[in-house]
Amino acid sequence: MPSFDIVSKVDPQTLENAVNTAKKELQTRYDLRDTKGGIELDKKTNVITLTSENDMRIRALEDIVLTRLVKQGIDGTALDFTEEAHASGTMMKKAVKVRAGIDKDAGRKIIKAIKDAKVKVEAQMQDDQVRVSAKKIDELQAAIAALRSADIGQPLQFVNMK
Repeated sequence: MPSFDIVSKVDPQTLENAVNTAKKELQTRYDLRDTKGGIELDKKTNVITLTSENDMRIRALEDIVLTRLVKQGIDGTALDFTEEAHASGTMMKKAVKVRAGIDKDAGRKIIKAIKDAKVKVEAQMQDDQVRVSAKKIDELQAAIAALRSADIGQPLQFVNMK
């Protein structure tokens, strides 16, 4: 029975390259050249920490990071900007999470989008991925097309097509 897996992951090397490029841009930007903060990537937890003196500069740092990620080929929806910036002494800090894996809510959205497309496939949640199987490969391709047009809220990759 043909099947494929739906995953959501970000290449760690590409992410690191994008953050390093954003750091270089931070040093060369005229409006941010006297900024005491910076951009840091924690590779183990996949969190980008933005530090600056005020909220306006935090938003500028968000824009720099997002622009560099998109230019490196990483989908902008892979970043979670929902957490608010908080004061840490005289500096403001904001933690931006990089989404990796499909959580339960996103898995439900994916399965619902497949069912709404009225495609004859079976979708089931497996840890941090969704396995989709069908009798024909054409039905799997129709499911992929339906998911590409649906708004799930995070980047999706389709792997292990068998």
